[in-house]
Amino acid sequence: MALLFALSFPETTAAWRRDSETLAVVATRDELTLGWLYTDAVRAGLQAISFHEPDLGGALAAVALEPAARYLVRRLSTAMPRAVTSSDGEEVTL
Repeated sequence: MALLFALSFPETTAAWRRDSETLAVVATRDELTLGWLYTDAVRAGLQAISFHEPDLGGALAAVALEPAARYLVRRLSTAMPRAVTSSDGEEVTL
């Protein structure tokens, strides 16, 4: 996804690398909601890439959006845990 976005939108990627390099991984509740997110971004004129998983019958599995799309994802849950359990059983905050 990231490579496809970088190749499709090199100027946006260069600005992102220069300004922040922050990457947010968020989750939607289902494929339909993910599709709406992608559609909303495209209709708003934002740069967006979608990925359809061949192993899942071409289901929409992920989207990559430019940083200006933050307003579309700010209410979504993070897909990454805030804390994990280490191999010795200790909770580690990320």
